[in-house]
Amino acid sequence: MKIPHWIKENKARFFITLVFLIAFYFCLPRKLFDNPYSTVIESAQGDLLAARIAKDGQWRFPAQDSVPYKFRQCIVHFEDQHFYYHPGFNPVAIVKAMKQNHDAGKVVRGGSTLTQQVIRLSREGKERSYVEKLVELILAARLETRYSKDEILGLYAAHAPYGGNVVGLEMASWRYFGVQPHQLSWAESATLAVLPNAPGLIYPGRNQQELRDKRDRLLKKLFDEKIIDKQTYELALQEDLPKKPFDLPQTAPHLLQNIGKRKDGQRIKTTVNTNLQNRVNQIAARYYQEYKQTEVYNLAIMVVDVETRNIVAYVGNSPTDRNHQKDVDIIPAPRSTGSILKPLLFASMLDAGEILPNTLVADVPTQIAGYSPKNYELTYDGAVPAQKALSRSLNIPAVLMLKDFGVHRFYEQLQHFKLHDINKHPNHYGLSLILGGAESNLWDLCRTYAGMSSTLNYFNAHQAKYRTHEFAELNWDSNVTRDFGKEVYNKPELGAGAIWLTYNAMKEVNRPQADEAWRFYDSSLEIAWKTGTSFGSRDAWAIGTNSKYVVGVWVGNASGEGRPSLTGVGSAAPVLFDVFNLLPRQKWFATPYNDLEEADVCSMSGHLAGEHCPAVKQWIPLNGKKTTACRNHQVVHLDATGQYRVNSSCESVDNMVTKVWFVLPPVQEWYYKKGHMDYMSLPPFRSDCEGSGGTYMDFIYPKEDGKIYLTKDFNGKVQPFVLKAAHTSANARLFWYLGDKYLGETHTFHEMPVNAATGKYIITVIDESGNEIRRRVEIVSE
Repeated sequence: MKIPHWIKENKARFFITLVFLIAFYFCLPRKLFDNPYSTVIESAQGDLLAARIAKDGQWRFPAQDSVPYKFRQCIVHFEDQHFYYHPGFNPVAIVKAMKQNHDAGKVVRGGSTLTQQVIRLSREGKERSYVEKLVELILAARLETRYSKDEILGLYAAHAPYGGNVVGLEMASWRYFGVQPHQLSWAESATLAVLPNAPGLIYPGRNQQELRDKRDRLLKKLFDEKIIDKQTYELALQEDLPKKPFDLPQTAPHLLQNIGKRKDGQRIKTTVNTNLQNRVNQIAARYYQEYKQTEVYNLAIMVVDVETRNIVAYVGNSPTDRNHQKDVDIIPAPRSTGSILKPLLFASMLDAGEILPNTLVADVPTQIAGYSPKNYELTYDGAVPAQKALSRSLNIPAVLMLKDFGVHRFYEQLQHFKLHDINKHPNHYGLSLILGGAESNLWDLCRTYAGMSSTLNYFNAHQAKYRTHEFAELNWDSNVTRDFGKEVYNKPELGAGAIWLTYNAMKEVNRPQADEAWRFYDSSLEIAWKTGTSFGSRDAWAIGTNSKYVVGVWVGNASGEGRPSLTGVGSAAPVLFDVFNLLPRQKWFATPYNDLEEADVCSMSGHLAGEHCPAVKQWIPLNGKKTTACRNHQVVHLDATGQYRVNSSCESVDNMVTKVWFVLPPVQEWYYKKGHMDYMSLPPFRSDCEGSGGTYMDFIYPKEDGKIYLTKDFNGKVQPFVLKAAHTSANARLFWYLGDKYLGETHTFHEMPVNAATGKYIITVIDESGNEIRRRVEIVSE
């Protein structure tokens, strides 16, 4: 390439100029300020939710996008009236300052522009000298080429000193006036404009008159320049100076803690709704005052938007004190789940076609490999429809359902839901997995229920389609858009039909005492919800959902101390309903007809209707056709009186009366008929009939191959244990044997106390008709 003639002639001058331009370009650091900033979170509406101090102990907020008009006018007219016209330095001001300083024999005027002051703030700690002044001048000129005037003003506003550890306009506005910068009055803006020039003036009780004089002179200048009118000026002069510091808003301190782990020193605009957050905080404070009377000190509440998966309210803990761990964020903390996983099992079994909504599930004393679950109220129904077992949160039916479904299989389903704290081997949990043997957290549980609700909504709104990432992570960042994957026709997790049927069952959950009449008024909340209470009353849960929101509540002690009064329905559910009452009413979930099938179902057993069943039409999942038909309805033959069963050995076929009878296994029947007065036991065979056959009794306790533990009283005496059995005939007499030893007979209530040494035995029970049952047990000493 040919070098131009003029460069050849002025080569030295050219290269000097080039070097100067390059030096000028690179003289300004790429990152002007290297100070740590406070972590700041704002609501979706732009309101300050909370902030925490920077790592260097200063309250220094990240710079905002713009500087409020009032402060901009004040600071420019006070510090640098020609700010919008000079190239970073003002030669006239510099000459005037040098002359005044020379005449006074000391520094009385700086002559620095706002741009130079930004450079000085960025070079904090540099010694004041004419050389440094020259460096600042060059850097200021370079700064003007990189940033706009408004951006430079923003840098100044974010880093100006305001006394003590307060840095920047935004923090000063909160500290001294308790408002956001754009809410400042003219007098307040003027006060903050003059303060960086002498930040020591702000301390209460000192220099107040000097500060007022400086402020008023600035206000007069604004009036003279026609920036403000006469009335505004006169009113501004009447305003007081700051009296004492204000506390920063701490509307969502635990969300700040959560975000600060990932976004330290940044300003984050969250998805939280200001008004809802404030009102949920009020609910938390009210229940804290109530529950602390019973020594329950902590609670957490989260509200999630189903459609976006955005968190719209986040209360990580109650407003308690340090002695009760007020700084602990409960929402991500693993806690025992209690019964909160039961709907997930119910939905999984519906979806797999292993139960129908009203399939009868056994509810009898149960012992499985030494594990003996109990219902909360220590009662038994004998048999109960699966959805009733869910709405009443019965433990024994849930354990038996999990046994049928498989612990490993259910564990894998929970992994698909990304319940991260359920991370041990399935054998570690066993059947207790469904009753609180595992731990999870409010965040993961709310995400799971939000994913289920969104699955149902999307299926109904998008022609029976699903999305591959429907159980996506929750979001608190308003700048983030969630990716829910691509549309598919095959369900990634649960089908819409199973979810809808599960939610219908959850809608029937017994409500808190104050809302028992919910069915009888039109404005009542329609929500699917579930409570949970962990072993030892350490954790009380309530999670509910409608088509728009998921609300999750946890109540307890962060220390893990249990309290007898603490229950899901009594402690967490009232909070849940109060929060739902803040939210807009929603229509109930639409019926996903494309994932349901109408079928004939036995009205009594809940199975697919058999040949002899009284059938009703019900919606069931598509896989529901795989379930077994009802076996509880049997055809029996009675004599003419209808009091006895007969067969061909004792009655002619012409005299027999044929009838369909609803029959439960003996142990289920024994408990079931206590709550169902219309249940009729099978009549006994007439005494002259042969070959009646069949087993009409069963053990209640012990279970097969179970262990019986001998206990001692306070005097060290070994206590007897009690054997129990059930028989279909109310008048039956049973004869009991332990090995070859006859123990005695029982009538009506078949309970036999036994004193025996340790060892392995066979227990035998025989009724009057010769029917016999046996059970192997091992008696051990504690």
